[in-house]
Amino acid sequence: MIARMASTGWQTILADLSLILFMVTASALANAPDGPLAPAGDPLPASHPGAPGPAPKPAPIAALVHAEPIGVWRAAAGAPPLGQWLHDVARDPRLRLTITVHYPPDAGPALRKAALAQALHLDAAAGAHAADARVVVEPGLPAGASAMLGYDADGTQIAYPGP
Repeated sequence: MIARMASTGWQTILADLSLILFMVTASALANAPDGPLAPAGDPLPASHPGAPGPAPKPAPIAALVHAEPIGVWRAAAGAPPLGQWLHDVARDPRLRLTITVHYPPDAGPALRKAALAQALHLDAAAGAHAADARVVVEPGLPAGASAMLGYDADGTQIAYPGP
């Protein structure tokens, strides 16, 4: 007598995959903070569309994407002025200038305004190279100004100009 091996048809394989997909989806929904499987006694979270409350906050600003710098300038004693450095280094129109000014994280309004004024001064000193420059003023250490040239001129607008 010849024994025949049992073979599995495509229907069984498809049913197994469907069950796996169902279990993964149910697990993800059960662990979601605003999922439909939340306990009945809990109030709806503020992020739920049917919940009353304030309007949702706008999406956070995307992280700043930098290419590897081909040149970095820092405001330091003995450093050339930013305009002269750019004239000597920035000869490729694909380069984007990023001016960054850091101020101490625990700084008051006066130091934040001074950092902004320094960034605007550097932007003006960059001249024609600042036409599409990014200007970043943020808390961080070490405090001070720097400029970076990199091939990251992809047209992404990080912030929107004011009125």
